[in-house]
Amino acid sequence: MTLMNDSFITRFAPSPTGRLHIGHAYSAFFAYRLAKESGGKFILRIEDIDPERCQKEFEDGIYEDLAWLGLDWEKPVRRQSDYMQDYNKALTKLHNRNLLYPCFCTRKEIRQEVMLSGYAPHGPEGLLYPGTCKGLSNIVREQKIAAGIPYAFRLDLEKAMADIKEPLTWIDREKGEQQATPEILGDVVLARKDINASYHLSVTIDDHIQGITLVTRGEELFYASHLHRLLQELLELHVPQWHHHKIITDKDGNRLAKRDSSISIQYLREKQGRTPQDIFDIIGL
Repeated sequence: MTLMNDSFITRFAPSPTGRLHIGHAYSAFFAYRLAKESGGKFILRIEDIDPERCQKEFEDGIYEDLAWLGLDWEKPVRRQSDYMQDYNKALTKLHNRNLLYPCFCTRKEIRQEVMLSGYAPHGPEGLLYPGTCKGLSNIVREQKIAAGIPYAFRLDLEKAMADIKEPLTWIDREKGEQQATPEILGDVVLARKDINASYHLSVTIDDHIQGITLVTRGEELFYASHLHRLLQELLELHVPQWHHHKIITDKDGNRLAKRDSSISIQYLREKQGRTPQDIFDIIGL
């Protein structure tokens, strides 16, 4: 069911793996402004499903930076690590439909397999998985799991698409109606042995549970929306609209990253004495 609403429910969903930078400020304020101008709601979500990279100090920094910018959000804040059962439930549903298979390949092994095949299938986000583990027998899979070999669960895209009876479409507020072509991303990973949900699965489930009606995010994630539309159909979830905004870059055209501390909001505030208005001027909002 597609959600159409004049009052948008938007969200900003950072991962606490570093301090927010001005690119984050753009994304947060972009979603915040659309929600407030439409009389809707702005939701903050903490995407912390990776326990090795996410830190409490960075989560606290997210709240500090957003409050300093003058943004407010709905309470309580959803922290993904507190709701792993929601992702397990979705995975179980896909398992029961035989739409997942375990993959034991490392990134190095995938590259070697592609080189040996002489064919390198690519999508908009890079090399596509060649399906090395898709044809393994159940016995071999069980033996590998019993041996403790790390694995991930991949979506069997061919089977998933065979279950879809009507063309999948979605609305991008800049580009108009789009037809979903998730095959451009191949058999993506939806969960790992140690992390019960990938970004693709968790964000799709969260947007449904939180009633998001307009997903705003950077244009580098435009192609991911094709896959998310498929997951919504398979899991019988609501379908929001999307708005993919521009990416904030440095003077050389490089996308801003957390590793560059000089453009963090904290650095600009504490070391350069910048004001919130300075930040809005920098990002052009």
